[in-house]
Amino acid sequence: MLISFKSVLRTAPLCLSAWFSMPLAHAAGMVPQTPVLLVEEGTGEAVMNVRNTDTHPALLHTTVENIEDSDDVLLIFTPPIARVEPGGVQQVRFILQNRQPLKTERLKRVIFEGISPASDAAGARVTLGVRQNLPVILRPAGLPVEREPWKRLTWSMDATGVQVVNSSPYVVRLAKTIVPLPGTRSVNLPKTYILPGERLHAELPLHTSTQTMAVRIFPATTYGFAVDHYDAPVSR
Repeated sequence: MLISFKSVLRTAPLCLSAWFSMPLAHAAGMVPQTPVLLVEEGTGEAVMNVRNTDTHPALLHTTVENIEDSDDVLLIFTPPIARVEPGGVQQVRFILQNRQPLKTERLKRVIFEGISPASDAAGARVTLGVRQNLPVILRPAGLPVEREPWKRLTWSMDATGVQVVNSSPYVVRLAKTIVPLPGTRSVNLPKTYILPGERLHAELPLHTSTQTMAVRIFPATTYGFAVDHYDAPVSR
């Protein structure tokens, strides 16, 4: 479906720099310190501090979900459940347990959820708080830091639209919206990230496909912060 380019909204990223000074009046349940968990293979582990911004004690429940087709259990964590006092901070430790060296970045998701006790006329019960669902990037040892991995994507046209291939070892994050150039009409990719070795496709009308010379994308950094748009060349 085509969308007017003028209607594309670029949401400003949430800044967590004032995380420890967040007033309890703006309670949001369990709040992680950073918007992304980065685990370096060379280090073998990482930690995430999670703060209880509510005014009552709660249980912090942590889970890890696979994103890729592989169901490899590459990451273990502790503690899976912990009691956190109001305003308190719980440190969750993540340990990499890959049997073979990582060849590319891997993507998973970690979910932090607060479980609060509650009671009513029917007796004791529990309530679930806001779920914080964050990306987890596992980075191979020795892999250089790439500030602009979206420039490594390869874009091409086929009979039905535009195709993008990520032949790099990096996970690339970007907005779903892309704009075929020249033009002002946009289309959507299937998702907001492209895994190493992955191929995505967006359908285009025939007249747009034949005229497209480049694609404007709206990339994001590893930590999810939006940066300036990038016009990627398209091959045929």
